[in-house]
Amino acid sequence: MSNEAAAGPIVRRGLMLVLSSPSGAGKTTLSRLLLQHEPGIELSISVTTRAKRPAEQDGVDYYFVDHKTFRGMTARDELLEYAQVFDHHYGTPRGPVERTLSAGRDMLFDIDWQGTQQLAERARQDLVSVFILPPSTQELERRLVSRAQDPPEVVARRMAKAADEMSHWAEYDYVIVNENLDHSLALVKSILTAERLKRTRQVGLSDFVKSLRSAP
Repeated sequence: MSNEAAAGPIVRRGLMLVLSSPSGAGKTTLSRLLLQHEPGIELSISVTTRAKRPAEQDGVDYYFVDHKTFRGMTARDELLEYAQVFDHHYGTPRGPVERTLSAGRDMLFDIDWQGTQQLAERARQDLVSVFILPPSTQELERRLVSRAQDPPEVVARRMAKAADEMSHWAEYDYVIVNENLDHSLALVKSILTAERLKRTRQVGLSDFVKSLRSAP
């Protein structure tokens, strides 16, 4: 019997890939592209207390809940992380994430530095964090204005908050300056590939090596 026949597939535990950035720096666009181009990864769907926008679907974009329901989830420790962003609350349900990682698939998170800190406290061994920086503050403002999603006063609030958000860059495993979207996507994919190959995540590696050594 050949070694190839004796050795089965290596079982891998999934990872949590976090992309964070100031609003407008590109994390949401990069997340969408990564989901389109990278197999084996899915987006973590957050719960939120904010109102559903016209094009959004419950259970697809977010799980939309009221404040009472959200408070109950936090009290029962059903959220891996949660935070208040402007006037609304957001959180990550624990159950779907654990099921995905245990099945050897990866989970993508589009969250801020507060949520990332909480994930690091609860599941650091599963976490890979990437902070996305804009090439300049002028470009960040231009992107916020050009997407025409928010009135001028909201853009001003987001720009004021950006400086504080960017001060947390050193808490992340990787930092990418998003000047070119295609290049930034390639970098994120490279990070994902390398992290998937880490010995500590390949939980079936020991049995795989044993089967290689015992094969005639």
